[in-house]
Formats: sequence, structure tokens, C-alpha cells
Amino acid sequence: MIVLEEAAQLATPSGPMRCTVVRPAQGLWPGLLLYSEIFQLTGPIRRLAAYYAGNGYVVAVPEIFHELEPAGTVLAYDAAGADKGNADKIGKSIGAYDDDAAACITHLKSHAACTGPIGAIGWCIGGGLALRAALHPSIQAAACFYATDIHKGTLGKGGDDTLARFNEIKGEVCLIWGRQDPHIPAEGRALLQAALNAAKVNYTWHELNGAHAFLRDEGPRYDANLARVAHPLALDLFARTLR
Repeated sequence: MIVLEEAAQLATPSGPMRCTVVRPAQGLWPGLLLYSEIFQLTGPIRRLAAYYAGNGYVVAVPEIFHELEPAGTVLAYDAAGADKGNADKIGKSIGAYDDDAAACITHLKSHAACTGPIGAIGWCIGGGLALRAALHPSIQAAACFYATDIHKGTLGKGGDDTLARFNEIKGEVCLIWGRQDPHIPAEGRALLQAALNAAKVNYTWHELNGAHAFLRDEGPRYDANLARVAHPLALDLFARTLR
């Protein structure tokens, strides 16, 4: 399937947010709000956006630190980039993340190529943001890959209450983890699963033998075999819930 890439600038309470939209060249499709890692719109994230668009979705990728970094900023996959991204992560308010999600959802719903149903997907902080986005009533499904921060309540400043609000999730959630991921250790995953069960969230849970960022197709942690397992889990979720 041939895909097209578009640029959009969305209004948010914390300022304009650049958003990249990738979609099939023809036809009408459900929408996906796709969240990047802390490094923003890197090559691996662009390829993931094209991959999911090519499977039949209108994919919106916001610049998650738009009020903290100049438009178009892509942080490097190195120590300095990680330090900057982690500082931005906790320098942005939790409410601003919610405002950004709402702006993207509104844009997708009004897009001429979108049929209306919306899902969320993300990796690393993006997995946490996709899980946070699932609190929004318009999100019908969320695929969260090694979602950081939620188990610690450290997504943004101002009080990350995502864990306590799982009862607001109305759609289906798919969570994929790496057992060898030090950022979300076994005790953190257990805390999240207990909260999901207590809130009676409709979810599936998958633990794979992978390190953090095992789906980033750049660098030594990429595992192509796990990618063949993990991505179909998300595609199955969206096929069942958004089509």
C-alpha cells in the first residue's frame, strides 16, 4: 500500500504542535495516535508510522515536547539525547500531554481520510502516553509497548495519576513488555497488572524475552524476531476494535 506523509500544525493550550500524518494514498481508514520515544520523530519512528499506515490507518505522530524544543527537533540516540529527552519528559506538565492527545484526536476525527474510530500506540514513554491517552473516551484501543513511567507515577510534572484512573479506560488495551527491560522491572509490571485487574480493564498482556527498545530498528537492542511477534499483536487489536 502506498502511503503519503503530511505536515500539520495543531493548536494546543501550550502552543502550536507540529504533527506528522502518514496515511494510505487512497481510501478511508481508522485513525491512530502514534507516540514516539523521548527522542521524537527519529528514523525508526518514521518507519513505524509508515508501517502502521501501510496496514491501513491514518497515523498522527505529534512532537511530544513541542513546547520545550524547537519545531522539528529530533534528539540523537546517545547519552546527551537521552538526558535531554528525560529532562523534557519531567519538565512537561501531565495536563499538557492530555491537551496534546485531545488535539490529535480532534485532528484525526476531522481528517478527510479517517473513518472516525481512533486508537493509540507508542513505545517507551510513548507506550506510557498511549496508555494515558486510553483515558480519553474517544480512544477505542491502545497498544502500549514497554510503557515507562506509569508504574512510578513519573509521566510529566503536576501529579501523574494515570494508575489511579484506569477505571476510566473504556477501550481495549494491549500491553507488550520485555522481561529484560530494567526500566519496567517485574515488580513494576506486577503493580500495573494489579491496577488493571482492579479497574476491570479489558486488556491482553504479553511478556517477551527482550531488552528495552527491542523494537527500535536502530542500535544493538533491536530484535527482528520479536518484531515479527509483537507488531501483529497490535495490528490484531486494531483490526478487531477500529474496523
